[in-house]
This record gives sequence, C-alpha cells and structure tokens, in this order.
Amino acid sequence: MCRSVLLGAYLMLTGRASFGERILRRRLARGKENASRLDERRGIASLPRPDGPLMWLHAASVGESVSLLEMIRRLGEERPDLSFLITTGTTTSAQVLIGRIPARSVHQFVPLDIGPWVRRFLDHWTPDLVVLAEGEIWPTLLLESGKRDIPVVMINARMTHRAHGRWRVARRAARQMMAQIRHVQAQDQVTANRLVSLGLPETRIEVTGTLKEGSAALPHNETERVQLAAAIAGRPCWLAASTHEGEEAMAATANKLALRSWHKLLLVIAPRHPERGIGIVAGLRSGGWKVAQRSAGEPILPDTQIYVADTMGEMGLWYRLCPVSFVGGSLVPIGGHNPFEPAALGSAILHGSSVENFADIYARLSSAKAAVVVSEQSLGETVARILEPDEAAKMAHAAWTVCSEGAEVTEKAMDLLMAMLDEVD
Repeated sequence: MCRSVLLGAYLMLTGRASFGERILRRRLARGKENASRLDERRGIASLPRPDGPLMWLHAASVGESVSLLEMIRRLGEERPDLSFLITTGTTTSAQVLIGRIPARSVHQFVPLDIGPWVRRFLDHWTPDLVVLAEGEIWPTLLLESGKRDIPVVMINARMTHRAHGRWRVARRAARQMMAQIRHVQAQDQVTANRLVSLGLPETRIEVTGTLKEGSAALPHNETERVQLAAAIAGRPCWLAASTHEGEEAMAATANKLALRSWHKLLLVIAPRHPERGIGIVAGLRSGGWKVAQRSAGEPILPDTQIYVADTMGEMGLWYRLCPVSFVGGSLVPIGGHNPFEPAALGSAILHGSSVENFADIYARLSSAKAAVVVSEQSLGETVARILEPDEAAKMAHAAWTVCSEGAEVTEKAMDLLMAMLDEVD
C-alpha cells in the first residue's frame, strides 16, 4: 500500500531526536515530566529486561493503569513464566502505581513517539506482545512493532468523537495504522463503528464492555480508615471526587444547601489533580468555610466543614467513608470519570451531564437506579435527599450489582491475551 503523505510527513518530523527534545523541554517546564526519569521518555531503560516472555501493556493515564492491575495479577498466576512491562505517560499514574504493581512487573514511562527513541525502547525490551489499553494510536510505535513482527492488540478500546475526527482527516494513514492491529476489544459499539470506519476489519473487533468493570476494588489503609472514621464521629458526610476547576465551588454551594437538612454535614473534596489543593483550600477559606487540608496534616475537627483530600492513591478511603459520592469532571466539559470505583465500594453515585467518556456505563447505572444526574443548581438538594440511609443504601446496592456483572470483561481480555501469547510461543 502506498504510504499516506500525512503519515510520511509525520514520520519525517518525528524521526529526529531534536524534535522530541523540544517537546520534552516544554513538558518539563510545565511540570508534566519527572526530571529524574526523563531518559525513559527517550527510550533509555532504567531497568533490565526480565528473562523469559514479556508482555508490554501501555495505559494512557491513572484510570487505565489501575484497571490493568487485577488482570495482570491473574495473568501472572496462570503464567508463572510471564513478566509484565507496564508503561504510562503521566507522572500521576506512576505515583499511583508505586506500591501497587503486581509481582514480576516493572513500570517505565513510555517513550515519546520519536523514531530513534521507540526503536531503542523496543530493542531493549523486545516484548512478545504489545497491549494498548483504551486507545492511544502512535504511528511510530505501531509501525516499528510491525517491522519486528510483534503482535499488537487493543483492549478496553475507546475512541472519542474528537480523536475519530482527527483520524478521518487522514484516512489513508488511519487504514495503515489499523492494519498493524491484530485484534481489538472495544468498550462500546460507538468505538467499534469508529474504528471500522477508519479501516479496521470487522473480523478483528468485538464489543466487550469496559475493563474497569472487572477491576478489583480500590485499596485502602485500614488503620487510616479507622482513624478517619473516628474523627468524622458519625457525622453525615459526602464526597466530591475527581473534581476539576469550578466544581469545588459548586460542591461548596451544594454543601451550604444540604447543611439546612444535615446540620453537622462534612464535605470531602478529592481533586482530580492533587497539586491544586493549596489553591482550593485558599478559595474555600476566603469564602468563610472552615477547611482542613490532608496534605498539610490538618485533622478533621468537630467544626471542620470541608476536608480537602489532596493526596494521591487514597480514593479507596474516601469511597469507603462517604455513602454518597459526586463524581467530578461531569459538571464541567471534561467528559466524566470512572463511576465503577465508587460503585464497587458501596457509595451512591451523583454526576453531571458531561459524561461522554463513560456514556454507556452511566446509562446502565441510571437504568438500574444506581446513579442520579444533577445540575449545579440541583446538587445540594439531591445530596440532602440521597444522604437518607435507606436511599443511599438502595442506590449503592444497585451500583454494586451493575459493577459486579462486569467481571466477564476481564475474563474476555485474559482469554484474548493468553491466546495471542500461545500464537507467539
């Protein structure tokens, strides 16, 4: 097949390390890179390759990387000879994986899609199988894997409307990328249709649902949970989880309304990006709220009204402690975040209308009466109503039922990956 002009231009541009260095400098200046591990982004490994067969799994960010952990653990139990390389592209995801990475697994930052860096990466790790979670499509990575006859599969695939629009502009390049992918397990039919429209043969794709349904419940420190529960001392509480700029103020306004019904109500805010914690606390205090900040070691006191949980890897704590959770990124145009995390831990789910990233999942939760859509204006009234124990328990049970039904998604992904490894062997 004649190579696409756009693809040729892309490969020419990304074939120079100097282009990658400019990108790295900008990302480092914006705090998006770990300076001590920058060489990994250049394809320079910081760890030796494990002996034996190696599966490389790449996840774009936090949610995707966490969704892989349970599957990797189970794959490792079935194949004691198999090792795993997990790559991510964000510093936040790397922090979350610390202490949670399964046996016989190593983490590296994925190299930028720069020709010499990708080749250096593949030369060192020589994976037997490449597994892309969600849907990042990097031309150099796919083409270089193809040259080495390394099979590439996509699991938990999701293609947004925006990403589909970009690839539609470069249809010939898209067809060449699709030709490099052996099989796809898609989260939903919309994604399947989009990938087929870009040139993926229908025989190579199946709709299985989201892998996050089969993930293990988020972990927590039980000692911390007991201590925090003692500090909350039976007060009614609710969680604003994975919030983005603007949503913290909305949650505070909602809390003021809900306080009319629940006079000792505590709001826990866990921002999606913990580094925003200082600014969130300052804004709330200027509004007259009595705030405690977790990263500063400030305790929850009897008069604390809002607790800002600006720490990494502790969402398992907050979902266990709070019977009602508003899942952020949904009252601002972000597209929503994973609702199965609170569902698996018995927390009733509230969310805004911007949930296109997980539209199918939220639709299922809604039909099961396990989640309630809210607006900025209705959030406070809804929190007050759902906090009633019977109401929260009913919703939480329905959400857990929907969540537990998704274990088969993990099974299907494992079956695919084991079959692909058998072909390589």
